[in-house]
Amino acid sequence: MLEHLLVDGLELVVLDPHVVADPVDEVVDRRNHPIGDLLSIGLYGGYVAALLVGVGSPEPPFSGMPGGGLDIDLMTALGSAVGESVEFIAGEGSADFGAVLARLAAGEYDCVAAAVTVTPEREHMVAFLPPYVISGQGLAVDTVRLPQVRSIDDLSGLTVGVQRGDTSESIAGHLLAQGRVAHVRVYDYGAVGTAVADLTAGGCDAVLGLAPALSRLVSQVPNVEIVQSGGIATEQIAVAVNPADQTLLARLQVAQAELEEDGTLQQLRRKWLGNPYVDQSLAVR
Repeated sequence: MLEHLLVDGLELVVLDPHVVADPVDEVVDRRNHPIGDLLSIGLYGGYVAALLVGVGSPEPPFSGMPGGGLDIDLMTALGSAVGESVEFIAGEGSADFGAVLARLAAGEYDCVAAAVTVTPEREHMVAFLPPYVISGQGLAVDTVRLPQVRSIDDLSGLTVGVQRGDTSESIAGHLLAQGRVAHVRVYDYGAVGTAVADLTAGGCDAVLGLAPALSRLVSQVPNVEIVQSGGIATEQIAVAVNPADQTLLARLQVAQAELEEDGTLQQLRRKWLGNPYVDQSLAVR
């Protein structure tokens, strides 16, 4: 039995709730569908909208891990909470992380989950959910080659490596302007592994990057250690959302709050970061 409803002058045809609908056999992209807004709020039966999520280059422990990563599990949980399937789209091939967010702002993705740090500049381009991780920048060096370097205060005369488009690039730029480093070497987005290898080879003397990701990366490199992981910068990591889809933004905000309240996000952070707290500076119990 069909029921006709009038919503804002638009006639909707809705199945009687007691009638069992046929199984869903088609996934559609809400952005290109003629009733995209209705797909966003789940009024159109028989279809499931695919949530298109840009994940950037592999960045353990957020992505690129056996079994996924924190960002993969987070978006899978959010998709389930709002009743949408999730399609992950790798953003590899971009030399600058800013290009990934530009594609989101242009509507190519619904969200980006790629250990994205919230900055005022990025907030002008995209919308953000509340942070799911608060961390800091880490400083990595080859402690055999440069045993005297223990913090960013010891970088005078040295070269610092950063990823293009990463917040570390801005931090290194400030250090350069203040005369606290001699040079900044900018590596393409996704090439931080090359930067870490250069620590031993001498291509650069120190690498700045998001502490959880940098720690995971250097853990397998002999003599390279994180010598500072606090006191450089505070990074609020959040899911970026297409600013044109305010309905989706609101739904994901509610869903993330519920996942925090029921303990799901604490479990995911403990699984991938070893610490269940949003603020990773808090002691693990």
